[in-house]
Amino acid sequence: MRISVFGLGYVGGVTAGCLAGAGHAVVGVDVNPLKIDLINRGEAPFVEQGLPELIRAGRDSGLLRATRDAAEAIRETDVSLVCVGTPSRKNNDLDTTYVRNVSREIGRALAEKSGYHWVVVRSTLLPGSTQEVVIPALETASGKRLNHGFGVCYNPEFLREGSAIHDFHHPPKTVIGRSRPEDGERVAAMYQGIDAPLIYTGIPQAEMLKYVDNAFHALKITFGNEIGRICKAHGMDSHEVMEIFCRDTKLNLSAAYLRPGFAFGGSCLPKDLRALVYRARQKDVRAPLLASTLESNRQQVQLAVDRILEAGKRKIGFLGLSFKAETDDLRESPMVEVVETLVGKGCQVRVFDPNVAVSRIHGANREYMERHLPHLTALLSDSLTSVLEASEVIVFANRNPAYREALRLARPDQILFDLVRIAEQPETQGNYDGISW
Repeated sequence: MRISVFGLGYVGGVTAGCLAGAGHAVVGVDVNPLKIDLINRGEAPFVEQGLPELIRAGRDSGLLRATRDAAEAIRETDVSLVCVGTPSRKNNDLDTTYVRNVSREIGRALAEKSGYHWVVVRSTLLPGSTQEVVIPALETASGKRLNHGFGVCYNPEFLREGSAIHDFHHPPKTVIGRSRPEDGERVAAMYQGIDAPLIYTGIPQAEMLKYVDNAFHALKITFGNEIGRICKAHGMDSHEVMEIFCRDTKLNLSAAYLRPGFAFGGSCLPKDLRALVYRARQKDVRAPLLASTLESNRQQVQLAVDRILEAGKRKIGFLGLSFKAETDDLRESPMVEVVETLVGKGCQVRVFDPNVAVSRIHGANREYMERHLPHLTALLSDSLTSVLEASEVIVFANRNPAYREALRLARPDQILFDLVRIAEQPETQGNYDGISW
């Protein structure tokens, strides 16, 4: 393929070298004459293991060169990668100035080009930026319309400094955000021979994914550091503790618990997190991430209450009350708090949960129920249909498969509010709404 790479910084330089190494003809474009000169001399513009050899081999084979002339690069290539920086502004927003400027530059060159051209953004951009910044700049400068003369995709990079060459050839995934399948296929051809899951999605989702990855990486580092501080305060080896923790790939290092939904609850997570935060304070250890987790969970409960009340209805039916399906445990169930709040605000609440029967609730579970919902018997219904008949709003509160029947039986005038994504393919319009989707 014939590829131009705009921006020869860290991402662009590594990408250009690796693509040339894979046999593509690559033209690098940058405003910095020093970077251009270094590439054309076969030298790497920055330190990265393995990159000098790639740049030199690309130059020697004639597959890699650099220029300042954007028009020349566009004329000689079919695909352009945008790899310029997106630094922070003083207010912490993302500065898209370089992306906008390069998009205009590419657009001006496209105005003089007759063939179809693909623009692939690899710069890190907040969701919506490609649509709001890149495409308008390209259209205005070129006088052409998206999909008529040029196509646009978003292709996030997952390169780590120090191991970027390895990461390019062995990525955890290749993600291509596109508006048309044929555009995504064209971009995928650049990575032929790379063994990684190939994932097509929408452009905003691909933009967001980069932030989700980086936020989670930052979260994991901070979590590990806070646990390390607490372990050290107890005189134990935090590395031994976390090494054992990481052996669990069913729950700890897995997709478990990473699906957006409702708040956590039950007899373990809330109390254990509170106890750990309390013990950290006793040891004069600050653990703001762990402490703020409780507050974030509380906000998810309040969000559910607010959204239900915003419907403006007073008759509310709940499908599920225990903290998760196939259990009768009400202890610290976030649904108990939601129901308790709505009853206190004068709502007429009905609950169907086949696993919850007052006569079968004992011990600490019963004590919790009597403290928070002493009139639970009056709220419980013995069938799903009776709750549907009596309610204006139906709240899906846990993932009992039996509750899916309500999706079919609900009346057109009823509002369906899903806290757990009970539907495999949730409706995107009408009377269905999800708490985090």
